[in-house]
Amino acid sequence: MSGKQTTTDTAQDELYSAGSIYLEELYAQYLKQPDSVSAQWAAYFSTLKDETTDTQPSHHSMLETMRPTARPFSQTASEVAPRSALQQTSGNARSQDNQDDIEFPSRAIYMIQAYRMHGHLHADLDPLKLNPRASSPELEMAYYGLSEADMDQLFPTGNLSGDARMPLRDIVSLLQQTYCGHIGLEFMHITNSARRHWLQSRLERIHSTPSYDEETRRHIFGKVMHAEEFERFLHTRYVGQKRFSLEGGESLIPMLDTLIQHAGSNKTKEIILGMAHRGRLNVLANIMGKSLADIFSEFEGANFEDDAQGQGDVKYHLGFSSDVPTPGGTVHMSLGFNPSHLEIITPVVLGSVRARQCRRKDKTKREVMSVLLHGDAAFAGQGVVAESLELSKLRGFRTGGTIHIVVNNQIGFTVNPHDARSSTYCTDIAKIVQAPILHVNGDDPEACCLATEIAVEYRNTFREDIVLDLICYRRHGHNESDAPEVTQPLMYRRIASHPTVGMLYRNRLIEDGIISDTDYTAMVATYRDCLDKVRRSRNKDRPAPSPVNSLQGRWEGFTSGHAEEPDTTVHGDLLKELVRKVHRLPANFSLHPKVEKIFDGRIQMMDGKQPIDWGCGEAMAYATLVNEGHWVRLSGEDSGRGTFFHRHAVVYDQITGKAFVPLRETENGPLSHFLVVDSMLSEMAVLGYEYGYSIAEPRALVIWEAQYGDFANVAQVVIDQFIAAGETKWSRMSGLVLWLPHGYEGQGAEHSSARLERYLQLCAEDNMQVVYPTTPAQLFHLFRRQLLSQARKPLIMMAPKSMLRNKASFSALEDFTSGQFNPILEETDQSIGAAHVRRLIICSGKVYYDLLAERQKRAITDIAIIRLERLYPFPDTQLRQQLQRYKTTNEVYWVQEEPENQGAWLLLNSSMRQTLLKTQKIYGITRPGSAAPAVGSISRHKRELAKLVDSALADSTNDRLI
Repeated sequence: MSGKQTTTDTAQDELYSAGSIYLEELYAQYLKQPDSVSAQWAAYFSTLKDETTDTQPSHHSMLETMRPTARPFSQTASEVAPRSALQQTSGNARSQDNQDDIEFPSRAIYMIQAYRMHGHLHADLDPLKLNPRASSPELEMAYYGLSEADMDQLFPTGNLSGDARMPLRDIVSLLQQTYCGHIGLEFMHITNSARRHWLQSRLERIHSTPSYDEETRRHIFGKVMHAEEFERFLHTRYVGQKRFSLEGGESLIPMLDTLIQHAGSNKTKEIILGMAHRGRLNVLANIMGKSLADIFSEFEGANFEDDAQGQGDVKYHLGFSSDVPTPGGTVHMSLGFNPSHLEIITPVVLGSVRARQCRRKDKTKREVMSVLLHGDAAFAGQGVVAESLELSKLRGFRTGGTIHIVVNNQIGFTVNPHDARSSTYCTDIAKIVQAPILHVNGDDPEACCLATEIAVEYRNTFREDIVLDLICYRRHGHNESDAPEVTQPLMYRRIASHPTVGMLYRNRLIEDGIISDTDYTAMVATYRDCLDKVRRSRNKDRPAPSPVNSLQGRWEGFTSGHAEEPDTTVHGDLLKELVRKVHRLPANFSLHPKVEKIFDGRIQMMDGKQPIDWGCGEAMAYATLVNEGHWVRLSGEDSGRGTFFHRHAVVYDQITGKAFVPLRETENGPLSHFLVVDSMLSEMAVLGYEYGYSIAEPRALVIWEAQYGDFANVAQVVIDQFIAAGETKWSRMSGLVLWLPHGYEGQGAEHSSARLERYLQLCAEDNMQVVYPTTPAQLFHLFRRQLLSQARKPLIMMAPKSMLRNKASFSALEDFTSGQFNPILEETDQSIGAAHVRRLIICSGKVYYDLLAERQKRAITDIAIIRLERLYPFPDTQLRQQLQRYKTTNEVYWVQEEPENQGAWLLLNSSMRQTLLKTQKIYGITRPGSAAPAVGSISRHKRELAKLVDSALADSTNDRLI
């Protein structure tokens, strides 16, 4: 062929690049109006029109007509020749030496790759057949210039499992079984070739087809039957009660059973399970082994609320733990308590798993595994899923891979998929971490179990996440009293006529001779009778369920009530030794000059040459705890260095860039450990993760640091539903510390406030602590107290910003070697006598130093200032003692830098009034009420602060009596 390109050749070049859909539209346009397309395309289409008798050929027939010249790859002259010209010999005798054969056989390789890429789009996945299966031209033989005439021709198979050369018929059959059956695999987005080849080989070897023996198939059927009959029993006995049933997705139960047994056989000792409401009761009964009697009691309202502590929760939020026997030993199962914010359990489970792995020193990440069950709409729609996925490979958060199971009902409450997401699948979000996705038809329990086995093997092989998309349906509405046919009439007509999972599998086993109809009837009758007996006997002599005991195992020795104050002091000599140890760097380590100056300064502080600053006080708290054999974990954005350049728990060699963690030099004993983590730019998932870590490991000091206090805003769901309410709802305690920098310094609205008022509003039933320490010594004792106490309560700490460098706030060494954390700090100026004080100011936080500086400037000696360091639980006894000292003082001012509608005043003024003496009145001094936390102008901020301080120290009483 000459170098000139003909009009037909030009059209052929455009054909492949344009795509088949565009081609069809263009050809249809040509048939209607030939002059509406370019001259090149018109000339090309005219040859097709002459060659076919169809008025408007179908996509398939048109490609067949063009088969000799349709080119999905670069071709030579011999490659565009008719197939008959290439077939110099027939059948298996085709010469491998014939150069004309090089391209034609390789067309099968292209088709194999296309099935691996697009096969899932053609898979038989939807039990309801609601949407037609996708049409992908890349899977049509005509796309590669192949036809039925080539089916018996031998083709090279490349890396396809099987023989090196196979008939095209066998190749197509293998590909369709592997990629277009009841399992649809998405894996070609994975860049790591080892992972791709593992998945490819694993499924192609078995054609994605289960081959279970008769005993295993009967076992799977038993699980499906139990799941179905359990739901039917609840539906008929407790009519109209919410249970968020699993009907339509019963294959989940044999999937979980398979997962546990397979994981247990591969050295897994613990599985931490997180899930929302759908199917939760079924999982509790048929997987976790929760007492049926207890479940029925919850339906009948016999919660024994009068005898239980806290507020409790609805039955489909409750967690549970149990031991499950497997061939490899007992696996401890733990189902996390979960609120109605469906996906928020995701990072909590991950944190719990990480803590258990650390405790077990599980370096292979195989002994403890996380399994997360999601709804399709929630998995695609809730941002915490994406945040949690991004944690999966990060140094301080990885857990060795999570198995995600999406119970895909193909609907979200009443929302159809096309309104619930923009992606093809609800699982597409998992591709951000290149997780493989196995879509599986929920009507085929055996395929579901096979996919689960593969997921466990993949997770344990590569220690990365994998997703199982269980495509099923929801037989009832979002809850059992709903009317789903109002919004999805077509779907629910289809569901009404669709056989159940159990019935379909029953018929299949009967057809295969595995069970008989008599066997089935007997199995169902036996299980139903069991359910009835349990329900009838429950109301007779059975005692009430035992209250949840959360103080077992790792929590033994702790208390849910008040505990004695621990001794948090440390001998001065030990403090000096530890400070020197944690600021001594390896030889030849090139430290940044600014950091070197800070480290030298801390050593001078131990020598009494300078008062001790906040960075040194914090380092001493960690060093002493770790030296005593304890475990400290600090995470947050930029926590290694510290947002305000004060911590430097991680230092970097300025020549090599190598990181070093000096505090690890104090580790002492098998559980002694210090870990500081620079987290990703996330609040909700990371805080949820740290909460999960804290509830699994009470013997660690777990701190989450917000870069600024307002960074906790996005994590409010974790604070509201877990941190503040977890103990009263579920008897689950946590010692998590929230470190929230707070203080008005003229930097605008966003980073001024940690929204102190929000936390105080959540306080009740002694559920957590809210503090605002104003000295490094207070911080030191506070952190040591948090870990050394036998009680565990979340600690919300309004942390300093400008105070970090305010020398007036620094502490003396003796403040660390004696005393404890004080909920109230009394007046420190000895020249101010209590008998001569005309006004007592109570304040909290940084504003104390603003008031102190101005009082000194004005030489005021008749106004005393005390600091409220713990805002909740409110220290009424200690405050009353202070007020008694100033019994001749009638004016009491509460002064805060926050606006009147924010901060502590509105939430604490009632408690403060109740502690006042009869002759005393309290006044509130605040900024005016404001919609925003602070002003955006530094000059205006200074004017407001000056007015606030002046009002507090003025001669006359402020006219705002609250």
